Amino acid sequence: MKTLRSSLITLLALPLAACGAGTIVPPATQIQPPPGPPASAFTKQGPLLGTDARHLTQLFGQPRLDIRETTVRKLQFGNGRCVLDAYLYAPARGKEPVVTHVDARSPTGVDVDPAACATALQAK
Repeated sequence: MKTLRSSLITLLALPLAACGAGTIVPPATQIQPPPGPPASAFTKQGPLLGTDARHLTQLFGQPRLDIRETTVRKLQFGNGRCVLDAYLYAPARGKEPVVTHVDARSPTGVDVDPAACATALQAK
């Protein structure tokens, strides 16, 4: 009877033992992702970046559109050759917004080089 009992306990314990086998995974809080690129890696170089609205107006005249939202200002300049959209954000609270992104397109909507468009807008 004693061997039957120990055999029965062994048989019942085997499935439970299988549940505990395997690798130990550390908690997610201990896993650190590799550091990403610095923020400066996403900064594009290009025409007009860092320019304020006053300087844009001096370069191109009055904008066709001047859209102001809470954190962004969009100025649009255009002539018959191209349309340039300049997006201005304040670099810090209380600072003057400056251009951080520029899009340019032909009057038909085809993307064009922003530097070429800026030159065409200055030629008037």
